[in-house]
Amino acid sequence: MTGGSGVVGRPVVRHLVEQGHQVVALARSSASADAITGLGARPVAGDVLDPAALLMLVAGADRVFHVAGVNELCSPDPTRMDLVNIEGTRNVVAACRSTGVGRLIHTSSAVTIGERSGTVGTETSPHRGSYLSRYERSKHLAERVALEDTGDLDVIVVNPSSVQGPGRSSGTGRLILDVLNGNLPILVETKVSIVDIDDCARGHLLAAEKGVPGQRYLLNGASFGMGEVLDLLAASAGLGSRPRFVPGWMASAGAVVLSLGARVAGRPPRVCREMIRVLRAGHVYDGSRASRELGLDYTPLEATIRRTVVWFEEQGLLS
Repeated sequence: MTGGSGVVGRPVVRHLVEQGHQVVALARSSASADAITGLGARPVAGDVLDPAALLMLVAGADRVFHVAGVNELCSPDPTRMDLVNIEGTRNVVAACRSTGVGRLIHTSSAVTIGERSGTVGTETSPHRGSYLSRYERSKHLAERVALEDTGDLDVIVVNPSSVQGPGRSSGTGRLILDVLNGNLPILVETKVSIVDIDDCARGHLLAAEKGVPGQRYLLNGASFGMGEVLDLLAASAGLGSRPRFVPGWMASAGAVVLSLGARVAGRPPRVCREMIRVLRAGHVYDGSRASRELGLDYTPLEATIRRTVVWFEEQGLLS
């Protein structure tokens, strides 16, 4: 495993250990090593930019899960994201090939589908030919690296949509937390696609067992309008102040002002044009292939929201 101590990686490690597998996971820090040990796996020091560490990690492995990656919008250092996501994937593939690993499960992202606005994204959707964010570009190029020139290595790609559930308070999870805490007074009406964090983990294991080499599998429980998500949040936790929906152009203009203010103050912006561009575009994905071919059953969004709110409360994250 790479990324075994991350949001997506932890439940994957947990499921593997529960099924009786011996798991070795890459650890970039002592905190990551402690987390991996606590899950019942064995840590190996290093990161995906360290080819020697990767050789030690995958030597003798039957299957490798490459989950590690950087997921950022408004990134202050997108070069680092490119290195980890693209070159890191190249290093993992090279290590697997040189040590004779049989199968690599590569964690990509649903955003690499690149569907045109207003269409439903599937594994075979034609790419629009442009990117909404630097993150989308880096994951798309990383996926191409994972699927090209693999030789005898079987590579299977999983493309999770927005992963939500207990354990997620960063990225889009932070957006939900800000809404619950009343820290997000305005929103853009859009379409969001969500997969439960536990479904995402099970999808990885099913892909490793039943996936067809060279194929992609979208992991997406359902797609909803932002208003519907707010209704579910209100029903589960209550909203002190419900965000007001504003036109997309107004949100984009506001993002410019907020970004300039953050720059003057010498701090990273909470909102930027890239983030608003992604929100305005929205995403609707069809995750049914993973159900038909892998046997993945999806958790209803209502249950995911309830579990997430309970976890927020347990962690003391709700004000």
